[in-house]
Amino acid sequence: MKGAFRIWGIFVLLGCEYFQPKSEISFAAVARAGEAFLYQDELAANIPSNIRGEDSARLADKYVLDWIKKRLIVDKANAEINFDGSKIDRKVRDYRHGLIVHEFEKFYINAHLDVAVDSSEIAQYYSEWSQNFLLKQNIIKCIFAQLPKNSPDLRTFRRNFRAYPGSNKDDIQDYLYQFAIKSFTDDSVWVNFDELIVNTPLKDITNRKQYLAKTKYSETSDPDYIYFLKILDFKISDEISPLEFIREDIENIIINRRKIALKKELEQAIYEEARKNSTFEIFSN
Repeated sequence: MKGAFRIWGIFVLLGCEYFQPKSEISFAAVARAGEAFLYQDELAANIPSNIRGEDSARLADKYVLDWIKKRLIVDKANAEINFDGSKIDRKVRDYRHGLIVHEFEKFYINAHLDVAVDSSEIAQYYSEWSQNFLLKQNIIKCIFAQLPKNSPDLRTFRRNFRAYPGSNKDDIQDYLYQFAIKSFTDDSVWVNFDELIVNTPLKDITNRKQYLAKTKYSETSDPDYIYFLKILDFKISDEISPLEFIREDIENIIINRRKIALKKELEQAIYEEARKNSTFEIFSN
């Protein structure tokens, strides 16, 4: 790691400005590729200040090597191809302007964006665009439990679990808190059926749509555990998704639409102000 040691030495030097005047540090060359030079200030600016020691040296080595390779490719390209310099300059200018516009739009949006989305707005959007939210998976509302086979009083628990929601949910939750390996009792939440059963014997079901259509209560087992599942509601893939399942997605869509509206608002406001003040002209041929 001779190169790493050399570049690490540069960072020691940069960190101790009293060894050398800042102007000399800034203009000291680290590497050369053709007629181009990489200087210490550029190298230091591209290495995170919170990284020290060997990690810093490795990053410095990588940056120097990447810089050399890019410069060599640029020199080779210039030697092999007759570039239209004005076209390249125009693209660089357009890219720079694009970055400036993007940063200003981001600044404006952050200052003006309302991220609070009312439930009625979500419901209205869902009503208008629900056909765009077809399910890509089977989902269910349920309660679920994975219990060791030697759990005490399984007969009483089984009776209460099977009778739910006609039984006492607190009794079920108290039992699961004491003995369950895994459980889910929030029956108001839609869950992905495949994710729920992935580590259970139910994963081997071949026709899951048929299973969901016919099953309300399921009890399966493996050598160590018993798996209880009570299905309270279900939706099949390609059906319209319930609002509760996609509420967050709709919130994000509404917020993104607001961002787009703010961009247009900013563009139009600047244009109207400039037109009012005669800041621009369009010349006729």
